[in-house]
Amino acid sequence: MSVTIKSEHEIALMREAGHILEKVHDGLAPYVKPGISTKELDQIGYDLIRSFDCVPNFLNYQGFPASFCISLNDEVVHGIPKEDVIIQEGDLVKIDAGLIYKGYHSDAARTHIAGKTDLDSEFLAEMTKRCFFAGIEYARAGNFLNDICKNIGACAAKYRLGIVRDLTGHGIGTHLHEDPMIPNYPMKKRGIRLIPGMTLAIEPMMNLGTGDVGWLDDGWTVVTADGENSAHYENTVLITDGEAEILTMTHD
Repeated sequence: MSVTIKSEHEIALMREAGHILEKVHDGLAPYVKPGISTKELDQIGYDLIRSFDCVPNFLNYQGFPASFCISLNDEVVHGIPKEDVIIQEGDLVKIDAGLIYKGYHSDAARTHIAGKTDLDSEFLAEMTKRCFFAGIEYARAGNFLNDICKNIGACAAKYRLGIVRDLTGHGIGTHLHEDPMIPNYPMKKRGIRLIPGMTLAIEPMMNLGTGDVGWLDDGWTVVTADGENSAHYENTVLITDGEAEILTMTHD
């Protein structure tokens, strides 16, 4: 699959897909608190997506059994929602979700803090978000893909975060995962030149400890190798002649 350049019509559809997903994340956020199960959060999120006449693109994707990936603490990504997993005070709750609007995908992730947590976890969540914005400063036409990657990596290094190297961001459009892969660390080559109309899902995944990860026996859930907490922040962005447009965040 090659990198796709979206037409104005396609951009309008992706913009709406992103805007709806932002509403879904905003609608789900108040429910992220101690005492709720991750399965219940998944159901609330599913209902929100369907209320906009959209389809959750994670559900049954390559066999994934839920609409949302909900990952707690040392779980990096792809956590499977369960009835017996109850959110506790201080948990870092990573919610990754996407939807399909008229054939076009959006994808975004947020790290929430349930109640109050320790300063290290607060720092991790905030700096992971900062890494995203460090990267998209360079997400503009004429630059190269590695300009995004190396600046995410530089931000992570500045704050001594462990960069997850086994997982990357990706292109997005009529498919959830399209070319190119977007690492959160410097590549050996400069990568493709960025062109207006490209849509990318940029998603720093950072750990308090090392960047090393493993997979649980469920085949999905990625966890830190050392048991330290992890954070995740993602948006779908549009490359333009100027600053990148964040399709899944019309306000901060």
